[in-house]
Amino acid sequence: MLSPTEVRSRLARIREEVGPEVTIVAATKYVGLDEMAVLAEAGIEVVGENRAQDLEAKHAVYGDSFRWHFIGHLQSNKVKVVNRICELVHSLDSHSAAVRLEVPALLQVNLAGEASKSGVGPAEIGDYLAYDVRGLAAMPPGTDDPETSRPWFRRLRELAAENELAELSMGTTQDYRVAAEEGATLIRVGSVLFR
Repeated sequence: MLSPTEVRSRLARIREEVGPEVTIVAATKYVGLDEMAVLAEAGIEVVGENRAQDLEAKHAVYGDSFRWHFIGHLQSNKVKVVNRICELVHSLDSHSAAVRLEVPALLQVNLAGEASKSGVGPAEIGDYLAYDVRGLAAMPPGTDDPETSRPWFRRLRELAAENELAELSMGTTQDYRVAAEEGATLIRVGSVLFR
């Protein structure tokens, strides 16, 4: 983990690259409980956690230091924890979780139909619009070339527009610049911020 000064500097650089309208979500899956203090001191405002038990543990110590998002696979039996702590879920992909969810969500779309990834197919988006869905989220197929992600981000933006949804969570450490260019309103970054 870098020092708070180094993290603050990296955050400022990312902010400059993506602009003021994009929410930078610090993905904290691999950040230990003690290391969260560095993020708070560096001025990180929004954190995204992948596991409900880690979310609970970190929130118990850092509470209002951050705005909390849930970015991992949301199991319906973990929704109570998320409802109590989070302001937004980036990974809704089941009706069983949707009916229990009390906070706004982004629908996770599996654009490439990858068996290894969660998410609904593009044709299923309309089935979720009765819930408090504010936008869409997606993880394109893994690649070393950020430009390869561009068509996937563009497609997600088109699907959001077709369904009159405003928020787009797309882009991670390797491709957040391209995602911002294609209309991301939220990016999820980890190692580029603090490793």
